[in-house]
Amino acid sequence: MRMFEANSYRNVKLDASAGAGGQVLDLETAIKDGILGGVTGGGLVCAGVAEKLDLKKMVEELESIEVPPVFICPISLDPMQDPVTLCTGQTYERYNILKWFSLGHCTCPTTMQELWDDTVTPNRTMQQLIYSWFSQKFLATKKRSEDVQGRAIELLDNLKKVKGQAKVQTLKELRQVVAAHSTARKAVLDNGGTALVTSFLGPFTTHAVGSEAVGILVNLDLDFATKSNLRQPARISLMVDMLNEGTIETKINCTRLMEMLMEGNDFEHENMSSLRLLAGLLRLVKDKKHPNGLLAGLGLLKSICTHESVRGSVVSIGTVPPLVELLPSLNNECLELALYILDVLSSIPEGRLALKVCANTIPNVVKLLMRVSETCTRLALSILWAVCMLAPEECTALAVEAGLAAKLLLVIQSGCNPVLKQQSVELLKLCSLNCTSTICISECKLTRTIQ
Repeated sequence: MRMFEANSYRNVKLDASAGAGGQVLDLETAIKDGILGGVTGGGLVCAGVAEKLDLKKMVEELESIEVPPVFICPISLDPMQDPVTLCTGQTYERYNILKWFSLGHCTCPTTMQELWDDTVTPNRTMQQLIYSWFSQKFLATKKRSEDVQGRAIELLDNLKKVKGQAKVQTLKELRQVVAAHSTARKAVLDNGGTALVTSFLGPFTTHAVGSEAVGILVNLDLDFATKSNLRQPARISLMVDMLNEGTIETKINCTRLMEMLMEGNDFEHENMSSLRLLAGLLRLVKDKKHPNGLLAGLGLLKSICTHESVRGSVVSIGTVPPLVELLPSLNNECLELALYILDVLSSIPEGRLALKVCANTIPNVVKLLMRVSETCTRLALSILWAVCMLAPEECTALAVEAGLAAKLLLVIQSGCNPVLKQQSVELLKLCSLNCTSTICISECKLTRTIQ
């Protein structure tokens, strides 16, 4: 049987458009010209660091980058670390091809040719190229990471010295670096950056400084001490001011940061329930020119509404009508948040009344039953029950006209949660008890369905 020769890599082609003007090269040319491996003088540049860099570790850390197709095992579609070649000239990861053989296959997985020799030959050339390519990428990435980390530390040191507009520019650059690089975020956390940046937020802070500082903090994993420090009334007041008066980016960052500060039950919610904050949030949610603020606004509003003592204030600023009007146009993520807010507001009398007097509450909510998700159906049923119980005759008539009965039957016949089915049955009974001859559904049909 003919053994595969190691120099058969001459038949392997690859697209080297990034470094060879777009022409198709074979591996021999790639080695000679150094396109894949950074080769000089016929030797691999990374050969001297073979003992220092582990290929498996490099492959794992560089998982997200695009790898040349020639380095990919046709079986697993992962980069090869121990490439071997069959008699057909096809190269595979050793583990994968041996597993293929262990399953009883006697063919080449790529070409499906029957093998005349089942020997697997280590492809040292390919392995060197793979190692060289990953080494170059790994070292370059590591250097960039170290450069970014060093720049972040340098900017923190500069912040201790600069004032005025220079401070704003330094904060702006640090914000950009922190937003783009995880190593910069770690450098800020490890070098006391959170305390330093937090110290810039106070009653006399300009919005220019405050917006950049908030933009930095919102990208960091803040510890308990930092959150407690940021919850001070003067700092919350500054964030509320910027929420009402800042740019859309500043408004979103302030909203996200305040939501982070509300995590847990160890804060004074009075600081987060001022009418000025709630009004700013409502404006952010209603801002049609900047819809990217909607998700952040609903997220913070949801967190605020989890505290029962604040719900009356949320209703009093007119939150219910605009949320009801927004329901048909929201994506799934925003829709669940909006329905949650309306549901918790329906738990208080003023919230139920606001929902009842809003003309589109019932038709908009009925449409959402069995349409988006089980969570949305559960929240919609809860809202409808609260409104219908407030004025059964009036509201059930409107609900049935809006198609509620058919929707409830769908819920009852579906495979959703039994609790939702039971809620649907109860709501259907309520409709049956209060429907009149003017409604296009008969009480007897409803009764038979329930039975």
